Amino acid sequence: MTKTTTTKTTRTWTILLAGAALAALPLLANAQEESGTKTARELRTAYDKALQGKTIAYLPIALGVPLADEWGRVVKEEAEWRGMKYIVRDPNNNPSAMQQALTALVDQKPDVLIVQNPSVTLLMKDLKRAESQGTHVIQINMASNYKSSAFVGADWHEVGKMLATDVVKQCGTGSGKSGKVQIVQGELTAAASVDQVGGIMEVFKQDSTIKVVSNQAANWDANTALNVTATVIQQHPDLCASIGFWGIMESGAAQAIRNAGKIDQVKVYASGEGSQLDCDQVNQGNFFKFLSYKASEQGHDLMMAAETLLESGEKPGSRNLEYYTQPIWVDKTNASGANCFALPKK
Repeated sequence: MTKTTTTKTTRTWTILLAGAALAALPLLANAQEESGTKTARELRTAYDKALQGKTIAYLPIALGVPLADEWGRVVKEEAEWRGMKYIVRDPNNNPSAMQQALTALVDQKPDVLIVQNPSVTLLMKDLKRAESQGTHVIQINMASNYKSSAFVGADWHEVGKMLATDVVKQCGTGSGKSGKVQIVQGELTAAASVDQVGGIMEVFKQDSTIKVVSNQAANWDANTALNVTATVIQQHPDLCASIGFWGIMESGAAQAIRNAGKIDQVKVYASGEGSQLDCDQVNQGNFFKFLSYKASEQGHDLMMAAETLLESGEKPGSRNLEYYTQPIWVDKTNASGANCFALPKK
């Protein structure tokens, strides 16, 4: 066989093989379309095995408020989509009832337990017991002194510093204002109060013109905040700012300031979940600024933490995960749309 003939034969075979390969492509594509990729099937199988049929329990301080209701709405919706069982208990802002509900839930041994702590000490023993029995514990927004498998929520020290930094801009050196500031705390022993105060005072100490004339607890209650603030504004008519640790509670302080005819003079600040109620306070001129930690996003983070813990296969309490939410400022320029989640329909 000549060299020329060999070359022609090789080319012929190359063309035939290439044609055969091209002809097989539709068959391969059809096979992939029918069964999908092996990797995708394996990933979803492992995912479902870790999550389907698992129980996730939710224990807030109380239902019926936008913060707790939004967490629960997101967790329930996402848990059920994943084939998980969702259970919830409502202690209705009663610490004794909450302790009893937690004890009962721990005895039921759910796979994941989400708890909002009213104080840093009240529930910690049962949270520890839950993890020792095989339940992953996720603490939401207010941690206890026990570090559980995960924490989801705001960095309260950061929130306090952000609030105080803006207050200093409005009331501190060079502002020409009195520098007088009121602080309205929630529950004194709650992490949200303890750590926010720490962040606030860290900033205020850097400006000698700032004077905290009142630092009182309103126990998350709007009426108490109103009564406390009515006294403060009477004693200090030149008050420059009021800082409240939750929007619903601080709305009472804002009302007292409005009743005194000082709402345009006193800068009212609050931190909170970012519901339509919070945005309404901003748009109505009751809040000068609102620092939102976005409850809807925290709900998604709760499920992300639950997924991570269940898929890890690790023993509860063997790691401490943190999922912090980035706070955003809300004022009249952006108090609308996605920054203001809709309240659940009753």
